[in-house]
Amino acid sequence: MYFAISGVGEINNGVIKMPENVCHPVDEKLPLGQTFVYGLQHVLAMYAGAVAVPLILANALKLPNDVLIYLINADLFVAGITTIIQCIGFGHIGSKLPLMQGVTFAAVTPMIIIGQTHGLTSIFGSTIAAGIITYLLSPYFSKLLRFFPQVVTGTIITIIGISLLPVAVNWSAGGNPSAPNYANGTYICLAFVVLTFILLLNRYCKGFLSNISVLLGLIFGTIIAIPLGITDLSKISQANWIGVTMPFAFGVPTFEFSSILAMTVVMLVVMTETTGDLVAIAEIVKKPLQPNDLTKGLRTDGIGTLIGGIFNSFPHTAFAQNVGLVSLTGIKSRFVVASGGLILIVLGLLPKAAALVAAIPSPVLGGAGIVMFGMVAASGIKSLAKVDYEGNKNSLIVAVSVGVSMIPLAVPSFYHTLPEWAGIVLHSGITGGTLAAILLNAFFNEFGTIIKKQESRIV
Repeated sequence: MYFAISGVGEINNGVIKMPENVCHPVDEKLPLGQTFVYGLQHVLAMYAGAVAVPLILANALKLPNDVLIYLINADLFVAGITTIIQCIGFGHIGSKLPLMQGVTFAAVTPMIIIGQTHGLTSIFGSTIAAGIITYLLSPYFSKLLRFFPQVVTGTIITIIGISLLPVAVNWSAGGNPSAPNYANGTYICLAFVVLTFILLLNRYCKGFLSNISVLLGLIFGTIIAIPLGITDLSKISQANWIGVTMPFAFGVPTFEFSSILAMTVVMLVVMTETTGDLVAIAEIVKKPLQPNDLTKGLRTDGIGTLIGGIFNSFPHTAFAQNVGLVSLTGIKSRFVVASGGLILIVLGLLPKAAALVAAIPSPVLGGAGIVMFGMVAASGIKSLAKVDYEGNKNSLIVAVSVGVSMIPLAVPSFYHTLPEWAGIVLHSGITGGTLAAILLNAFFNEFGTIIKKQESRIV
């Protein structure tokens, strides 16, 4: 166990220096049984978030249930592969740190717009292109980090959470505004019960149960919904036990410029988030993060996104909730997290498991979604609380960026007269707000700093 060997090494500036005959806790291999249990814990902690994106996308695009099941399986399958790559490392790819990978929420809104405009094949095509671009940009991204200070990253994370909250509200009302029973009392009460259950778990439970409170809330809400006639379990019996995810199952990917541009902007956000996760996990496990390690970790996002587009999935990133789980449990082995990736691959080959997830009623998802998406926004607010607002224009950067991100939420048709490529990019509150934050920070902080330096030289 890690606790048995952690006292052996010397600590220098917060970094554990292990004797030559003792491996670092990150490289420790635990007994097989423990490795499986701890790996399963990581899967349970991220499972709800991992399947949320295909659920959101399928509902928004009104895809049939069998397509939803296929997308969930593909999602889990690719997340497992990408997690193993990140933890084990293959050549110049993979940070060899305990990080779980999964589909990013940041891509939801752009993918919905792309899917409604050009179809699923364009989503997968833009995902493939964005994955390749991310891979190529990874060695240079660290040089661009000065354009992503905390005021920008905090604003972006806040915008992501706020932009997704309307999805949770729509789920709570039933998911289909055109349905005659939309927003009826039963749906709203069920969403409230699920939300309350999750809050109670977080209030009175600790550790493992608290970490999987969202998953337990989904299970609890689905069980309650059965006698109410809201849960449809018929699709589970119809699903196959085994299903293999095939490349390009929905046809040859199509590559459309505006869609690729929108997805590339998303991946710039993803690379920023992953950089933060890599720095955080390296700090937790007391292993110095070298520039080459950062590049390898970011390349994993690119490769995972590329594989995702090929295997009918979406852009991938590191999952922050699992970073917290490593800190909470003290189990720092990358092989534990890699075993979680293996579990995800197995789950991705079981359509019945995906059908079970697809049977979760929309109001149940809504109650959990308010927690999940609200926590994303809260993380952004927490990050913004650390920003210095004195003697600068950081308040203005946050204000205008959040305001720009709210435009398509308040008035969905606001950009409808613009060219199609501009509409796809700006119609997403996330991409519009992100671009605003980056440009405003460059204008007020980067460009302003250069001018001040030039003026001081003249004086």
